[in-house]
Parts: sequence; structure tokens; C-alpha cells
Amino acid sequence: MIHPKVHTKMSKELAGFVDFLKKEKVVGLAVGVIVGGAATKLVTSLVTNIITPLIGLVAGAKGAFGGLSIGPVMIGAFLNSLIDFIVIMAVVYFIINKAVSMLMPESSDQK
Repeated sequence: MIHPKVHTKMSKELAGFVDFLKKEKVVGLAVGVIVGGAATKLVTSLVTNIITPLIGLVAGAKGAFGGLSIGPVMIGAFLNSLIDFIVIMAVVYFIINKAVSMLMPESSDQK
């Protein structure tokens, strides 16, 4: 059985922790990180399985760039990563830009 003073102290500490989570928006940040990780997987799959093979077909290569190399330098793997990065940055930019414009509408007194 927990002593009443210990129970009260634990309740206060737990309430303080919950207040911290609410004040610092830690839960929202955690959700954002999880969603961001899932979105990254989705965009990586899009680039690896759709965009890169289409570019390879247009450029005359067979499949993705993964096997493209000049000597020991793996240029194809770098190109795949570069395309992946560009698509992720574009998605993040447009999502953030749209979210910010929805949350912070421009005021009419700005020049």
C-alpha cells in the first residue's frame, strides 16, 4: 500500500509531467516525427520504384540507376539518393508552405 504523502507527491509529479507535455507540445512533435518517417518511406518508394525507372527508360538505361558506375565510383546509387532528396525536399516545402499559409494568413497591412 502506498503511503498517502507518497501518493500525493507522485500525483503532483505526474500532473507536472502532463503539463510539460501539453505546454511544450511534445506529443505533437512526436506525431510529426512518426508521420515524417512514414512519409519518407513513401517518397523513397515512389522515387525508387516509379520515378527512377521512368527516368531510366527515357534516358535509355535499363531499370534504375543503381548499377551505374564509373570504375569503383557508384554514380547510380548517388543519383537515386539525389532524386530521393529532391522529391522529399519538394514535398516538405510545399506541405510546410501550405500549412504556414493556412495557419498564418497574411495581414492586409503588410507591404
